[in-house]
Amino acid sequence: MKISLKQSSKSKMFAPMSIILCLLTLSCATVPHTGRRQFNIVSDQQLNALAVNAFKEVKAQIPASQDTRLTELVKTVSDRISKAAEQMDKPGFAWDVRVLEKDIPNAFCLPGGKIVVFSGIVPFARNEAGLAAVIGHEVAHAVARHGAERMSQQLAIRGVLTTGGEIIKQKTGGALDQKTRLLLAAMGMGGTVGIILPFSRLHEFEADRIGMLYMAKAGYNPEAAIQLWQRMLELAKPPIPVWLSTHPPGEDRIEKLKAFLPEAMTLYNAAPEKRGFGKPL
Repeated sequence: MKISLKQSSKSKMFAPMSIILCLLTLSCATVPHTGRRQFNIVSDQQLNALAVNAFKEVKAQIPASQDTRLTELVKTVSDRISKAAEQMDKPGFAWDVRVLEKDIPNAFCLPGGKIVVFSGIVPFARNEAGLAAVIGHEVAHAVARHGAERMSQQLAIRGVLTTGGEIIKQKTGGALDQKTRLLLAAMGMGGTVGIILPFSRLHEFEADRIGMLYMAKAGYNPEAAIQLWQRMLELAKPPIPVWLSTHPPGEDRIEKLKAFLPEAMTLYNAAPEKRGFGKPL
């Protein structure tokens, strides 16, 4: 069977994307509670070292909240959530939490257990249980090693595209024509849109589910997570196609949370101390 030079070149040019897909099907770890196998080539030691530096930088750039009541509530809720995470999944993190004065409704948990909560989350969290939903979600990202998985995907795509470029350079005598450069750029976009962004949205759903389990284990009513996202829908955001978004639409999250609720309620009903919705913020 004859294969034309044109077909052969095209096959070689698309080979790097095939390598990406093969790499991403390799399984190095399992996400807790979901059982999903994830691709991860970044060690916890590497990621935790980066996280420690990032934590220092954030604390240096943004002032700490002077609201002592809020700080104490955040610490209390964080301690309960991190304890639940350790009991259920044993990540062995060196937990630390800071409340920073910034008027944005956000929080995050860096790899290794460094938690940051911005004061702007208060109007949306409203009570301890709402805060537990926020912190539980962020802690779940860290415990599930989502950061390592995303970095691994990016490293794989970058490495394959570099290799693909070198192969094509050898075939063309070292020069890349405009069509080839556009193809490599399209492959990079394909990796982002076809792999990283869908995984980002999947990560959000996983963190919603696992975070809901953590808050329930800690004794907070998991229904507060649904109420939180209903309030978050009030945030005005520019329209963006779902396939180009790192986060799923709020309506989809709420539907998923409702589906996750029975599992969380089982843990909540078994909690030795039910805190309900806790204190108002």
